[in-house]
Amino acid sequence: MRNFRLLVSGLLVSSTGGWIQRIAQDWLVLTITGSATAVGITTALQFLPTLLLGLYGGVIADRFPKRKILLVTQISMGAAAGVLAVLAFTGQVQVWQVYTMALFLGLATAVDNPTRQSFVTELVGRDRVRNAISMVSSTFQLGSMIGPALGGVLLGSLGAGWAFAINACTFFASITALLRMRESEMPAKKAAKQAGLRIRDGLRDGLQYAFHEPAVRWAIALVGIYGMFAISLPVTLTAFADRVFHTGATGYGVLNSVVAVGALAGALLSARRVRPTRLRNLVGIAALLTVTEVLAAVQPSLWTFIPVLAAMGMATLMFLTACQSMVQLTTPDKLRGRVSGLYNLVFIGGGAIGGPLVGLIAQNFGARISLALAGLVPAIATVLIGLRLRKDGRFRVVVVRTRSPWHQAPIRLALQQNTIRVAAPAPVEPAHERWPSGEVSLGQARRCPAEGRTRRSRLRSARR
Repeated sequence: MRNFRLLVSGLLVSSTGGWIQRIAQDWLVLTITGSATAVGITTALQFLPTLLLGLYGGVIADRFPKRKILLVTQISMGAAAGVLAVLAFTGQVQVWQVYTMALFLGLATAVDNPTRQSFVTELVGRDRVRNAISMVSSTFQLGSMIGPALGGVLLGSLGAGWAFAINACTFFASITALLRMRESEMPAKKAAKQAGLRIRDGLRDGLQYAFHEPAVRWAIALVGIYGMFAISLPVTLTAFADRVFHTGATGYGVLNSVVAVGALAGALLSARRVRPTRLRNLVGIAALLTVTEVLAAVQPSLWTFIPVLAAMGMATLMFLTACQSMVQLTTPDKLRGRVSGLYNLVFIGGGAIGGPLVGLIAQNFGARISLALAGLVPAIATVLIGLRLRKDGRFRVVVVRTRSPWHQAPIRLALQQNTIRVAAPAPVEPAHERWPSGEVSLGQARRCPAEGRTRRSRLRSARR
């Protein structure tokens, strides 16, 4: 686990710097243009490469050694921050230059995210995936607690140039951590990299799996909807800080830190959960997130807005951890990079579409209307998905073929589009097609041709 600890420590420092830059970048664009829409465009440009190239980033993650990929992406991000620092120090920075660097950061992120997500799973093993994801999320949230506050202070006292310069320096921590990892403790699967994988075939395999696996399909659908509306929060918070509560750059940093405090609590709660997340639980967490957004939109003062904002951060992190855990645990090792790329494409790509839209609404109708709609639209989608899952909420039994008729064949039980894999003697046939009580019985006798005898099996599932 030494390699995982190094990865987490490097991420803590670099994520803190990343949030410092995010605060400085958004506020700099707002200062230059005076437009919340321009802030949304900056967000969209940073997310656009994931929308266009996210699947290819997943193929790269499955094809090449992940540590080397991460080294390249981290060096690229640090270089982009350095360029912005030089432009800000010389006083020549223009909005198109910020747009260009945001786009470049997005290109690196399109490869970095799926690589890091699949690399974490390989480092810790499937049994520790949920805890590892929660720990990584906690690390990012700690960075987002410290970063916005530092970013606000730096903006108010030293200017945007120092914020960009400090972020460039923080990438040395993550690069050093990657270089210090021991080759002997690298996952064995790394040696079996798919060097001959064709890009087109790789994309097709990943898309087919994600579409046909219900748990992955619905998790990605939910995260796409929420990425488009409910999680475009930084765009809305700039308008709240500037036009609703009149707190300036320092207040904007504080509001982001409040979200991070709530998100850290959500990460800790997610790490305590032992049982796998079901889709119905995921829908419930999503509904909680929409409620907090609508409540935040109607708060009359800053002091009532802050606790609801913290609850929003907690619900957001619990939702994202549940989605990512479900995708990572369900996906086979050989497809994890590609499915992670699709996950990030839908999530961050949703932000690329939703960022300008939320900013445009905030610009023309006000921050409160923008935040309320960002909660109401996903709420409607969540209700529709919940009704669909309830309609399909019955058990289906699929007996998978095996080489030997008496081999311990896997039987797949699907409940509300969620799959649970168990072992049972084969061959068996389902005695019923529907189980209103939530109990599965497999007891119908079937003659085994190879052995010339009859065998009975019975399997009971957990209650719904």
